[in-house]
Amino acid sequence: MLKLSFPVSAESMSPKQRWTALVVLSVSLLVVMMDMTILIMALPDLVKDLGTTSVQQLWIVDIYSLILAGMLIPMSALADRWGRKRVLLTGFAIFGLISLLVTFVDSSEQVIALRALLGAAGAMIMPTTLSMLRTIFQNPKERATALAVWSAVSAAGAIIGPIVGGALLEYFAWQATFLINVPFAALAVLAGVFLLPEARNANAARWDMLATVLSMAGMVALVWSIKEFAKEGLGDSVSWMVLTFAVILLVGFVIRCLRSSDPLLDVRLFKNNAFTAGTIAALISMFAMNAMLLLVVQWLQVVEGLSPFKAGVYLLPMALGSLLFAPLAPMLAAQMGARTILSSGLALAGVGFLIMFFFGQPLAYPLLAASLFLIGAGSSSLAIASAIIMLSAPQEKAGNAAAIEESMYDLGGVLGIAILGSIAAQLYRNYLNVDSFINQGISGPLAELAKESIVGALEVSAQMGIAGFAAEAVSAFNNSLVTTGLIGGIIMIVIATVVFMLVPKTLDITKEHH
Repeated sequence: MLKLSFPVSAESMSPKQRWTALVVLSVSLLVVMMDMTILIMALPDLVKDLGTTSVQQLWIVDIYSLILAGMLIPMSALADRWGRKRVLLTGFAIFGLISLLVTFVDSSEQVIALRALLGAAGAMIMPTTLSMLRTIFQNPKERATALAVWSAVSAAGAIIGPIVGGALLEYFAWQATFLINVPFAALAVLAGVFLLPEARNANAARWDMLATVLSMAGMVALVWSIKEFAKEGLGDSVSWMVLTFAVILLVGFVIRCLRSSDPLLDVRLFKNNAFTAGTIAALISMFAMNAMLLLVVQWLQVVEGLSPFKAGVYLLPMALGSLLFAPLAPMLAAQMGARTILSSGLALAGVGFLIMFFFGQPLAYPLLAASLFLIGAGSSSLAIASAIIMLSAPQEKAGNAAAIEESMYDLGGVLGIAILGSIAAQLYRNYLNVDSFINQGISGPLAELAKESIVGALEVSAQMGIAGFAAEAVSAFNNSLVTTGLIGGIIMIVIATVVFMLVPKTLDITKEHH
């Protein structure tokens, strides 16, 4: 008879059990990260099948990250009280079950509801994987390596999503982008039961319902308002009202946590300069990289005319750079210092952005691939940021630290697309010289459509039969892309300097600090 071994505690786990647990947690994270982007590829088929409106399409894409952002903090607090393993496996069970329900869907509203529930399940999984690493890997040197793997998987997941989605849609219906989650979820639950130890905070904070409501409502309102600014522009009054409401709620949440001796989220962690530096690195890196990814994907599909699947494959240099260098980051940090490696990595990513601007005239894929590789390689230093964040927080605050870090990743991505994406759109309009084509009939509504996006401009060019206008639009989009690269590069180098100043020179992520 087969004898099953259950690790009762992190201390009792053998090295083999610890590293096997890392595989389980990494696969868990990969599935959740993929789910953020995989459905984008399926939208055209979904629209044809269900008659989805443009507003419903936005909700299908956005609701996942909205719910995820809103529930990260409460779910981390729940995991500290109820048990991190229990919350993780419950989250995966829900994730798999909800994904399976797509086979019964026959309306867009039902797809939106499923995506919302997947977001809630994702919020149970994402911070728990990170806080469990802090528990499982007691040795700081091992923990730094584990966090490097976690960071690389996190970076690769969002890029792999469209590739997997595109491959699935070559052979299957859009429902496959949901159903792919089911076997992963089942394996994660099965493996997790036997391989993961339970971990909870013996002195977990009492459940604060008011703080929970303030954090959830504030985060959802914040993310929603930023997304709306990206779509409607800075003149949208509703977005400003929701943003104001979000700030009031989140300030109220912070005040309540500061006044509590037993807070739902210990915001006092930000008093530690190294912790603050790690969170800033996570926030700004996602800010710059997500916006650039959005523009690069447009360039590959619209300008280069690649299929969604091929466009995803062409993004692989970025994932490759991260996967190659993330495992090396802890070793380099041990030799040269965490401060040096983290700030150098951010600066290297900045150089990747700047290459686009200084050598991207004309923009060609080989140069873009080199830039993406450098950005991915530089982003591998976020493994050090994760190690600094988790090291700077006491073990009983691992859930708090993980929730804060995940929130920074999520907010950084949303802010980057909203702010840098909007700047790129404005740059495109500035570079597009529509007036020189007025005599050829491009004016009024046609001119407005062309200014709206490169897609609109190419439609106008095809409709009017003016090949020169298509070339003008492509040139304008290329210029906006490389100029956004300049902005992103400057931001990354500035943040690299700030991080260098905040992280203590003597900080060693391979040693425990008290």
